[in-house]
Amino acid sequence: MTAPFLAEAEALRDELVAIRRDLHMHPELGFQEFRTSRIVAEQLSQLGYEVITGVGKTGVVGLLQGGQAGSERVVLVRVDMDALPIHEENDVPYRSQTPGLMHACGHDAHVAIGLGVARLMMKHRDQFPGTLKLMFQPAEEGVGGAVAMLKDGVLKGPDVDVALSIHVSSNHPVGMAVVRSGPIMAAADKLEIVVHGKGGHAAQPEQAIDAVLVASHIVVALQTIVARNVNPDDVGVVTVGSIAAGNAGNVIAETATMRGSIRSFTEEVRVLLHRRIEEIATGVAAALGARAEVTIERGTDATVNAEGPTRVMHAAAAAVVGEENVNTTYRTTGAEDFAMVLAQVPGNYFMIGARSDEKGFNFPHHNPRFDIDEACIPHGVAILCDAAVRSLKGEG
Repeated sequence: MTAPFLAEAEALRDELVAIRRDLHMHPELGFQEFRTSRIVAEQLSQLGYEVITGVGKTGVVGLLQGGQAGSERVVLVRVDMDALPIHEENDVPYRSQTPGLMHACGHDAHVAIGLGVARLMMKHRDQFPGTLKLMFQPAEEGVGGAVAMLKDGVLKGPDVDVALSIHVSSNHPVGMAVVRSGPIMAAADKLEIVVHGKGGHAAQPEQAIDAVLVASHIVVALQTIVARNVNPDDVGVVTVGSIAAGNAGNVIAETATMRGSIRSFTEEVRVLLHRRIEEIATGVAAALGARAEVTIERGTDATVNAEGPTRVMHAAAAAVVGEENVNTTYRTTGAEDFAMVLAQVPGNYFMIGARSDEKGFNFPHHNPRFDIDEACIPHGVAILCDAAVRSLKGEG
C-alpha cells in the first residue's frame, strides 16, 4: 500500500492546500478554535467517521474501525490546530485576515494533513484491522491542549496502544523526514526570579541596594551552569528573556523581576539545572546584600519516542521520501505537549521538511514571515498513513 499512499496523497494536494490556506486565513488561538473544529468535525462526519467534539474544550476525535479481522490494536494519530498571537508580515493571497494572529508554526498544515489521513484511511479501511483514532488537538502553544484532551479521556474508549504525531519543520528541506528514537524535543520549564533590594536615590547608591545591578550579576552567573555544570555530552538551556525593574532613571529600583525558560532532554539534567539556578540566584543576591526568590514551574516534559514505533515510522518515512532522506540524529530544544501523550502510551513524533530556500520559505517558526512549501503536505499524509497501517497490523 505504500506507493498508492504517496500517489493518492499527491492527488489530494490541491484540495489539502486549499484547506490549509483557508485555515491560514482564519487563525484561532488555543481553546478558541471553534471554526477550525467545526470544519474538522464536518469533514470527518461526511467521510463516515464516528465523531466526538468538545474533547478538551475545542478538540475533535474521529474513530474508524478497520475492515480486516485480526489485530484489535488502537492507533492514535494526533495533529494540533491552534495559531499564535503574531501579526503576519507575508504578502500572500492567503495571509491571515485576523490582525495580530497567524499560523506561524504550521498547525494549519497539520490539520490539512490530518484530514488527508482521514480520507485515505477511510478509502483503505478494508485493508487494515483495529481502530484508527484521529486526535485534532487545540492549544498546543503552551496552554495545555494535550492535558485537556487527556483529562477528557482521549486515550480511552477504546484504549490507545500506539500514538503517532507530526510537525512540519522549517529547519529541513522539503523531501526530508526526521525520525529518531529517544528524546526529540526538550522539556520546557518556566523560571521567575524576584530580586529584593533597597530603593534609593540614583545619586546616593551607597544608601541603597540596587536590584537592577544584582539581577544583572545573576543573569551573567546563570550562564555558567551549562558551561561548567552540565556534561558536554548532555544538553541544557537557561534563558532569561525578560527583566522588569524601576520606572525612572534617577531612582535605584528596589525590586527586579526576571522571567525565563529552562530546557533539558533528561530528568537528571533538568534537576541539575533547577538546583543550580536556585543556588546561584540566591547566593549572588546574598553576596550583594539583596534577597532572591526563585520560582520554577515544571512545564512540558521531553518528547520521548519509543523504539518500536520509531522503527515503524522510519520504515514508513523511508518508503515515502527515500532512506537517504531520513535524518535520525536531529533533535531540538523546542518543546511539544504531545510529550504528555507519549508519557502514557508508546509512540513516535516525527518531522517533515517544509523549507524551500528557492521559494523563500525559510523563516523560522514563530516568525511573522513564517510560511511553508506546501509540497510537504502529501509527504506527511503518506508517511502517517503508512505508519498507521503498519502499527494497526501489529508492527512495532
